[in-house]
Amino acid sequence: MTPRETFHIEILSPEPVADGEDPVRQRVSVRVGSLESATEHALSLFARARAPQRGGGPAEAVRVIDGAGTEVFRRSRFDEPG
Repeated sequence: MTPRETFHIEILSPEPVADGEDPVRQRVSVRVGSLESATEHALSLFARARAPQRGGGPAEAVRVIDGAGTEVFRRSRFDEPG
């Protein structure tokens, strides 16, 4: 049996936020066997959050946080290939 770890995926809003306001538009927790699996899931969520039919503006960035609270992956819309 493969050990699983919990990762938290956060989709960040493009709009500037007021002091103390959370920039996170969507937060999902996943239990997977590797960081690579969590990253694939995060990129899939990020692609859906940037789809034109989605309400509001497109997502600005996605990040993956491990169970210890350390950011282990981040991609913004500016990092996307042309």
